[in-house]
Amino acid sequence: MTDQQDLVTKIFEVELKVRDYECDMDHVVNNAVYLNYLEHARHELLESKGLNFGGLSKRGISLVVTRIEIDYKGSLVSGDRFVIRSSLQRSGRIRFLFIQTIHRISDYRLMLNAIVTGTALNARGRPEFPTEIERAFE
Repeated sequence: MTDQQDLVTKIFEVELKVRDYECDMDHVVNNAVYLNYLEHARHELLESKGLNFGGLSKRGISLVVTRIEIDYKGSLVSGDRFVIRSSLQRSGRIRFLFIQTIHRISDYRLMLNAIVTGTALNARGRPEFPTEIERAFE
């Protein structure tokens, strides 16, 4: 398998539809709502890898976002169907990255690119990667 084929198998997709209340006075999705879309897709991706936020939290492990970089390219409007594509990558010893895009389904137009940096913290607030998190990168 080539590196490019390997990357394709690691991409996780979630499809959603814009709801009326997510739009602002200009009738487009409010910029802050995109953060909710991206977070939902990250949670779904992690769950697909066997990572459950509630279970980790009960053990004193918190998955936290430390940085979000977003490039807005277009605007979704009420009723638009869209797909969030996400991949998970390791970034050094204690960080991971989610590389995410949102495309409108009707024309596959790119709406945004995002890089979300995160880490896992133990009950003392120190970075720690338990075994199940390590396995998510295999």
